[in-house]
Amino acid sequence: MHPLTQQSWLTAPASRTVLGALGSAGATPRFVGGCVRDGLLGRPSADLDIAIDQLPEDNMRFLEEYGIKVIPTGLKHGTVTALAAKQKFEVTTLRVDVENFGRHAKVAFTEDWRLDAARRDFTINAIYADGDGHLYDPAGGRADLAAGRVRFVGDAAQRIAEDKLRILRFFRFQALFGQGPADAVALAACATAAPGIDGLSGERVRDEVFKLLAAPDPLPCLELMARAGVLPGILPAGFRFDRLANADNDPLRRLSAIAVGGPQATQAIGQRLRLSARQIQRLGFLMAPPVRMTGTMARTTLRQLLYDHGVERISDLALQQGVPELLPSIPEAAPPPFPLTGRDALEIGMSPGPGVGAALRALEEEWRARDFAAGRDQLLAELAKRQARN
Repeated sequence: MHPLTQQSWLTAPASRTVLGALGSAGATPRFVGGCVRDGLLGRPSADLDIAIDQLPEDNMRFLEEYGIKVIPTGLKHGTVTALAAKQKFEVTTLRVDVENFGRHAKVAFTEDWRLDAARRDFTINAIYADGDGHLYDPAGGRADLAAGRVRFVGDAAQRIAEDKLRILRFFRFQALFGQGPADAVALAACATAAPGIDGLSGERVRDEVFKLLAAPDPLPCLELMARAGVLPGILPAGFRFDRLANADNDPLRRLSAIAVGGPQATQAIGQRLRLSARQIQRLGFLMAPPVRMTGTMARTTLRQLLYDHGVERISDLALQQGVPELLPSIPEAAPPPFPLTGRDALEIGMSPGPGVGAALRALEEEWRARDFAAGRDQLLAELAKRQARN
């Protein structure tokens, strides 16, 4: 049985309706890209791209005639978005690049499927499938997919010149689909063009890096990126790989495991990848952890860590350092907040001023060291006793 016939996106009523509308005047709509690639591997896909030998204005008209909502998301580049049964379909007319300005190319529409395939990034992303699952594969992507080869379509250097982000995409796809050594031609082209990464927006770099870090085993490709001079453009303060095996597949935890440096490096990474303030704080904590956690960590030590840093950060650290077995015990080990405030000190007769804060901090530190055992009444009595002595 053909693997695509098992894909719900191919057989769903919404897909049949969209394909029927697009092909109502004799055009040939075909799914292309990630959904076909993943479908051939037996994997589901939610991103549905359709290529078609029909002008975008006609695509809009026929879809609307079938009662399908259409959004002209990129009309001058031939793309419209069809919405059917809450599913998005990106519908793009076959095209060729007339002029190229990095990511933003001036295109011309065509009816030649080979020309359309020739402008795509990798052969495994240039496989087309019609509504019956029949394949059109002008770049040999199906054989590459079966062999675990990630190759650029045509000239690798030219494909990268069209969009420097394809450097990072190559390593991500190698991590996800590659088997054996990386394609030497592609790797050499990526290394030559590596300085071009500096001109990419932080958001685009972050998205690709995070997708790579979420791969089941990103280490071989990270090592390739380091040797090709690509990784230094993302982590200029340096990197290490010995801690990566401990971290789970959360991208930011893995990023913190390979990144090195102090607060300045954390800020630089955050700015380069356009991380949020919360992500930068999280990254900084994980890059410079207060302790090395183990599965045999004393409960008292764990409680002190939780008091100082909170459940969320310590859970994060346990996953980054490869001790997930601690997770069930973390919430129940969390100590209560210190129960006294400055108002309590004033009510027992202490004079306002810096002495109040100093007395409370000293008492809190002793309470912390004794595993948070004393309750509010005991602490208040101890504070009153100290005040009486003074």
